Amino acid sequence: MRKKLSKILVTGGAGFIGSEFVRQLANRDCPRRGLRRGLSLPYEVIVLDKLTYAGDLSRLEAVKGKFRFYKADICNKRQLDEIFEREKPKVIVNFAAETHVDRSIKDSGVFLETNIKGVQVLLEICRKNKIDKFIHISTDEVYGEIRKGKFTENSNLQPNSPYAASKAAGDLLIKAYIRTYGFPAIIIRPSNNYGPWQYPEKLIPLSIIKLMHNKRTPVYGKGQNIREWLHVSDCARAILLVMEKGSLGETYNIGSSEEKRNIEVVKRIIKNLGKSEKLIEYVNDRPGHDWRYSLEVKKIKTELGWRPKINFREGLIDTVKWYMDNSDWLNKFFPKIMPR
Repeated sequence: MRKKLSKILVTGGAGFIGSEFVRQLANRDCPRRGLRRGLSLPYEVIVLDKLTYAGDLSRLEAVKGKFRFYKADICNKRQLDEIFEREKPKVIVNFAAETHVDRSIKDSGVFLETNIKGVQVLLEICRKNKIDKFIHISTDEVYGEIRKGKFTENSNLQPNSPYAASKAAGDLLIKAYIRTYGFPAIIIRPSNNYGPWQYPEKLIPLSIIKLMHNKRTPVYGKGQNIREWLHVSDCARAILLVMEKGSLGETYNIGSSEEKRNIEVVKRIIKNLGKSEKLIEYVNDRPGHDWRYSLEVKKIKTELGWRPKINFREGLIDTVKWYMDNSDWLNKFFPKIMPR
């Protein structure tokens, strides 16, 4: 008889990274001893999402029927109590968050609500229900910027945007629960993700949709800021590995070591689409714009054996092609991102 694994609740599972994790989780092949090769692991997957502007269930259409879905807010204790009472999940993977820096600069309120209060509500319910494991998805932005070298998991947190500050606060709260209550949590800090299904407010999908419509694409300052780019499928695969084999109480960086200046990324997209660089529009720099992010990922490589599989050149080509092939999904956001 097969032993059933614990139920897994994925919060923010209809978002960009969360949905890729759910797709991989739902299609996971079973490596467990004694089970036939290729037999699916008996994961019971529950997805929770508030379905804000950035959440979309169409991202999960490919695994429809392989999960149960609840529309709920992690800040709503009553909703969470009902879901936990009904489902009794034992592993929680928390992707639920407000994530866009520009939006946090305009209004930080919802970021504090979701990324701090929401985490606290979730932690308390998980503690009350004695879950086995809590995986929290953070960001490399909690470290702030670094001119030379790389951030390790032990680097100080020095966030520079309201978004990053809200995520850092959530991390510190989780660390306090680990120390005070022996709470079974793991924190994951990925670098910049890109790939299919990303909402077009971030650099890569925004540039693609603008250029596809022959509109000028904005680049902050002179485009010299540096980011480390990680394909979303590599990120989700790393999170799944940490969920299964990571050590409780630990923090893991996830990065690709592929650093690119923003202007280089935009010019590569222009080349892939066969457009003109005249469509680049340099705009006033973002307030408090971090210069460079870079993560040391020796820990997850040596302890868990993870390596990224998709290099940036190939990943970007495939991403551009995906958006062109799925223009109907992308174009439904076009009126929202165009200036009035």
